[in-house]
Amino acid sequence: MNAGAPDGKAPGGLEIRAVQAPDLPALAALYRHLNPDDAIVSPEEAEAILERFAAYPGSVVLGGWDDGELASSCTLVVIPNLTRGGMPYALIENVVTAASHRKRGFGRALLERAVSIAWEQDCYKAMLLTGSTEPATLAFYRGAGFEQNKTGFQIRRLPVRP
Repeated sequence: MNAGAPDGKAPGGLEIRAVQAPDLPALAALYRHLNPDDAIVSPEEAEAILERFAAYPGSVVLGGWDDGELASSCTLVVIPNLTRGGMPYALIENVVTAASHRKRGFGRALLERAVSIAWEQDCYKAMLLTGSTEPATLAFYRGAGFEQNKTGFQIRRLPVRP
């Protein structure tokens, strides 16, 4: 996978780095905090998906480790573009922090790293969507520098999380 992100420590001692194949079981466990009813991807399929990120330079699944435990994660995909002078754009998805690690700045640190990578890849924007209407969640994204200034639309094959 194209890590795009140097290993390093974030404020609060969080170690942020690209998720690698040996980290996938911990990532699957962390994703249970995002949607406990999601189907579990087999280890082989998860590894193949992780390898496909390399097709998009700069794209990465970032993980934040707190004392060796995967505490937080987000996915960054850098998408080629034929507008804006050919500058790509970035999509951030699957932002999650384990319940026991919330309110410590870990999610924000991961978002900051993802946006930094997007800028290093010459993206003209980084965007994310949330299905949450919780004021605290929306304030979290605003506090991380995101603006709620567009209207999002989607078509889904899977139902929205409850």
